[in-house]
Amino acid sequence: MKITEVRTRVVQWEGKTVPLPPHFCTNPMDLVSYRAASMGNFAFHGWVLVEIFTDSGLVGLGNAALSPVVTKSLIDTYLKPVLLGADPWDIEFLWQQMYRRTMAFGRKGVALTAISAVDIALWDLLGKDAKQPVYRLLGGRTKERIPVYASRLYAMPIDELRAEAQRYKDEGYKAMKLRFGWGPLDGREGMMKNVELVRNVREVIGEGIDLMTDAYMGWTLDYAKRMLPLIEPFGIRWLEEPVIPDDTRGYKELKSYGRVPIAGGEHEFTIFGFRELLENNALDYIQFDTNRVGGISQARKITALAESFQVPVVPHAGQMHNYHVTMASLNAPISEFFPKVDVEVGNELFWYIFDGEPVPTDGYIDLDENTPGLGLTVNEESLKRFTVIG
Repeated sequence: MKITEVRTRVVQWEGKTVPLPPHFCTNPMDLVSYRAASMGNFAFHGWVLVEIFTDSGLVGLGNAALSPVVTKSLIDTYLKPVLLGADPWDIEFLWQQMYRRTMAFGRKGVALTAISAVDIALWDLLGKDAKQPVYRLLGGRTKERIPVYASRLYAMPIDELRAEAQRYKDEGYKAMKLRFGWGPLDGREGMMKNVELVRNVREVIGEGIDLMTDAYMGWTLDYAKRMLPLIEPFGIRWLEEPVIPDDTRGYKELKSYGRVPIAGGEHEFTIFGFRELLENNALDYIQFDTNRVGGISQARKITALAESFQVPVVPHAGQMHNYHVTMASLNAPISEFFPKVDVEVGNELFWYIFDGEPVPTDGYIDLDENTPGLGLTVNEESLKRFTVIG
């Protein structure tokens, strides 16, 4: 089997989005532009699709959500020449070629995002060629079903927040995640508003359901240190990305307090970066995203590395590429799940692009043993709602 063509398409959402209220979610821009609407300047509304065609007639599908226009250009210019004519089963060799070809200007960020999208498509192709789901190629099933947590609760009016938390509880989720809305520029008053969010969600869901929290890189180390004792009484499973991703020392200090488990890694891109985090004892949970970290080829290596440190892996975002990694690893106890809602920050777009994404039942999803590859197809009819480049 040889690769005959690589097609990339960017799909950009030009339709109506849900208006974001002030303090919807903290983010790194909060400290440099006192916002009219939190998260408004940080939302993304595009996706890149990668299709790898072969002389056998099989097509592998990959995708990525960061900087799609730049990612497409990088794939077309630097990665496609590596792939054409190659045997997709030489997947490790192809990964190393792509990584080393872009090393001088890449190593992290958009270069790894581009490699990730291609690598996911290659694994989808291998699964289809082997007539097996990808998780079987990664080692097989380690759990009957994958427990997932509902990941959407934002800093919205309290009555709406309580109603949404109640809905997830009624739907059978045993865990859910809340985003904080206030950061350092909002002072002590903002800290109390953050606490109010946590208190209300905990009141609704009770003590038998896990509650995760997320600051999305919007806090400073000083602010996070002040927040930890305030949220500790609510039994938080983890505090996610309390500081910017390059502040390994900050993560280590927060973890050392032992007050609330610390999670991160959504914006780390290489196995070397995760080695640094693990060797520094900086995280209680690793949260790479397979379509950012170098694809499935690297996700499985980082998962094994984390297991040697006994640090659980909980991939960022839902989507099939993360679910297959989770299913095949005993060190990945749970997955994130983005409920389908109207488009707001961009996390929802994959629901409008792909067919085949699983929907939870009582807080669990399962992967079909009889569907080869990742189990996704592009909904070409739905793409008519987007602006498509390529």
